[in-house]
Amino acid sequence: QVQLVESGGGLVQAGGSLRLSCATSGSIFSLKTMNWYRQAPGKQRELVATITIGGRTNYADSVKGRFTISRDNAKNSMYLQMNSLKPEDTAVYYCNAHSVVTLAEYWGQGTQVTVSS
Repeated sequence: QVQLVESGGGLVQAGGSLRLSCATSGSIFSLKTMNWYRQAPGKQRELVATITIGGRTNYADSVKGRFTISRDNAKNSMYLQMNSLKPEDTAVYYCNAHSVVTLAEYWGQGTQVTVSS
């Protein structure tokens, strides 16, 4: 059973930066793909960024050039560096992963990011 825990959320002014972390209960070598999702008030959850164990990344068009996803297998963690934040980025951000061992999908409980204008 894999558990994911997000941290690093908070309040930040527009144009500022924030770094989110996703800690896992064990090795993330089995997590082929790890993702960051977000859900704004009254909206559906959307995929923000993806990273594979090989380091391939993909981003939503709305965050390209501003956000950077990364993972550190030695620390069993994943990160999302968010720069040039906009009020539209305000949402609860969730860590998500897929395991090649359990063939299951895992979700964190989310961390709130609020960007003021």
